[in-house]
Amino acid sequence: MPTPTPHPASPYTGWTRAHWEKAADELLLAVRPWASPRHGLINLPGLRPSWSGTRSDGLEGYARTWLLAAFRVAGAEGRDPHGFLPRYAEGLAAGTAPGPAGAAGTASGLLGPDSWPQMAGTRQAVVESASVALGLRVTRPWLWDTLDDRTRQQAVDWLLPALDPSPVNNNWWLFGLTVAGFLQDAGIETDRARRTIDRSLERIEEWWLGDGWYSDGPNRSFDHYNAWAMHFYPVLHAHLAGDQELLARYGPRLHAHLDAYTRMFGADGAPMPYGRSLTYRFAAAAAPWLGALTGHTPLSPGATRRLASGTLRYFLDPAAPDGRTHERATDEHGLLTLGWHGPYAPIIQTYSGPASPYWASKGFLGLLMPADHPVWTADEEPLPSETADTVTTLATPHLLIQSTAADGLVRLHNHGSNHVGQDEDPGYARYAYSTRTGPTSPATTTGPATTTGPATTDSGSTDAAAAGSGSGTDSGADATEHAPRDNHFALLTDAGPTVRGPATPLTSGSGWAASVTTPLPGVRIVSATLAHGRAELRAHLVLGAEPGTPVRQTGWATTPATPVPAAPATPTPAAPTAPPASPGTAATGALTAQLHPVHGYTGTPRQLAAGSTLFGPRSDVLALDGRTTAPASLFVSLASLTAEPDPAPVDTLADIRVNDPRTIHVTWQDGTTAVLHLPEES
Repeated sequence: MPTPTPHPASPYTGWTRAHWEKAADELLLAVRPWASPRHGLINLPGLRPSWSGTRSDGLEGYARTWLLAAFRVAGAEGRDPHGFLPRYAEGLAAGTAPGPAGAAGTASGLLGPDSWPQMAGTRQAVVESASVALGLRVTRPWLWDTLDDRTRQQAVDWLLPALDPSPVNNNWWLFGLTVAGFLQDAGIETDRARRTIDRSLERIEEWWLGDGWYSDGPNRSFDHYNAWAMHFYPVLHAHLAGDQELLARYGPRLHAHLDAYTRMFGADGAPMPYGRSLTYRFAAAAAPWLGALTGHTPLSPGATRRLASGTLRYFLDPAAPDGRTHERATDEHGLLTLGWHGPYAPIIQTYSGPASPYWASKGFLGLLMPADHPVWTADEEPLPSETADTVTTLATPHLLIQSTAADGLVRLHNHGSNHVGQDEDPGYARYAYSTRTGPTSPATTTGPATTTGPATTDSGSTDAAAAGSGSGTDSGADATEHAPRDNHFALLTDAGPTVRGPATPLTSGSGWAASVTTPLPGVRIVSATLAHGRAELRAHLVLGAEPGTPVRQTGWATTPATPVPAAPATPTPAAPTAPPASPGTAATGALTAQLHPVHGYTGTPRQLAAGSTLFGPRSDVLALDGRTTAPASLFVSLASLTAEPDPAPVDTLADIRVNDPRTIHVTWQDGTTAVLHLPEES
């Protein structure tokens, strides 16, 4: 899609509703050549199938693009110049038809070229049933109500198993709710549908923690699934059903979540790259659109569109508003790739297949609002990250959001969100993330996608066989082949650097948060981050380690401004490169990362060659080294990541005094003061 020309109502992005409609049409038209004979499956090309198999992947291609088509046509009040509805209607009939070849649901188990897998044998079909049903719900006058009785019954028979209790104990409960909402609206199995809705909402109530946050199951997993699943399905169901009682319960929760979530978008439109399923990309815009649709949002209509348009443009328009360029999210065929900007295997989970990125269709929810809705007509307004320097403490998930207006950068400091599984996942294990960096991976590969953690389902339940032993260190060949982790604090043992392990939140306050980890038996690390402006004070109190144990703190991973499309096939070794021109500073492209020792470290920072990130095939990180000197050893550093030109050295941003191993006094450059107390761990 070409770079849009300026528009009076869209001074930040230049995008209007017409750009959204054009983008939707292009994405939908691009998948047409990959459809099965009667359009029941959309079998997109890819290097490898998901772990559910190619038949499931074909259903995923149908279901997720169908949702996009449904939003596009429903938002146009049934106008369908490209003929999307007839194709998807034929696909619905063909996918659910019994047929002589032994299609979906027949005893023979044979499948025709368009047949959908049954949920009993393919759990991923439960996920896709929600997109099928939601699309049918919003287009009901133009598609469902026009189908013959036989096709409707086939579709109902295929959908009904989704009303059973969820086979996965997390956001999967909401897929059944979504199917039930459609069936209830259509007057089909209404009592059973009502029971499913009630049961699903009762289950997620167990995971509601307040302040806008759910855990994604009985765990401490906080990521984008809060926005595009845990809030998305209940609030949208309540809205479509006209259920004011439900909307009064779940709408304010969405509002509270958006108050934090909308602060995680950079001025360039980038959502925060943390957690899993990052290949869903602009699905991150779904919850902000939903807030505008239902009136439960802290954003004005103009700010909502600015956020959403910025995010869609970030991925589909390689020329960013600030002049930077990056690889677009679609390939030469116009198909969404498995990755972030372009293809990027290290962030892809085994549950993802070639059509998985089309979960991003949720990001087009805004099209359900008519063209004369204020969200489309109001002038764009700036994002929270563009208006002032802020540090927002999220007490429930134990996260800090740090943004700076001068460069529109947003950073996320993690002291409470964990991966579901025993091994390390870079999407959760780092102490910090940003809208312009990392996390590092050993290398970018052009071969089959790998996982960033144990094999998980589309909503995070662990496959124990794939989870490994959960060792606290890298070991064997991995210890030498892994690039240094960005934003990581590790003990350096003979077996390799320790991994962070699950972070147990301790406490938090204005501008700071603390957590404790157990990287080795008998060793605990109490960690805290205190942020102000672009400065970050990072403190780690190591308890129980042998005196003389070496430690290492790494900083932000910076990459060249323009990523190289071709990726190296072998890992990048974690070998030191030449020292940076200015100790403690690594400037790459438009970004400058800084790291300065304050207490406990020895020597000056060194620069290490790191592996690939979402932003390019190679990166650099700064590292500090030290050794424990007592049973309780404190290590303190100052870090910074900025896109400001010629930034002052980070050590000029604060005056720091360490009173004792648990008390640090800080006077920031602007004269404000803070005292960071490292809490006692329970």
